[in-house]
Amino acid sequence: MLAAVDHVQLAAPPGSEDRLRAFYADALGMTEIPKPAALAGRGGCWFRTGAVQLHLGIEDDFRPARKAHPGLRVTGIDAYAARLESHGASVVWDHDLPGHRRFYSYDPVGNRLEFLEPTV
Repeated sequence: MLAAVDHVQLAAPPGSEDRLRAFYADALGMTEIPKPAALAGRGGCWFRTGAVQLHLGIEDDFRPARKAHPGLRVTGIDAYAARLESHGASVVWDHDLPGHRRFYSYDPVGNRLEFLEPTV
């Protein structure tokens, strides 16, 4: 039986780790977690906040995920959107999901991210 989502992995191009760290740690406020020694040589970086983990893996023929995306639940969505904008990230509000406020943004390599907060 499935119990929970352990992590979501997104792809990134070779050499993008510093840009990813600036976005996921500084802009999103996540903490970088060390990759296991057996995987560290592959590049990329992993991040966590609470029970949420995002892994960024290096892909030589990288193409950003423009439609597929993780949906990340936040609290204080207006302040969170302002935080991302203050770090230079785009914020595109979408009002089509009943019972939620949400916006989309993109990481520095073009992967789509959804941020949402229930209104009920």
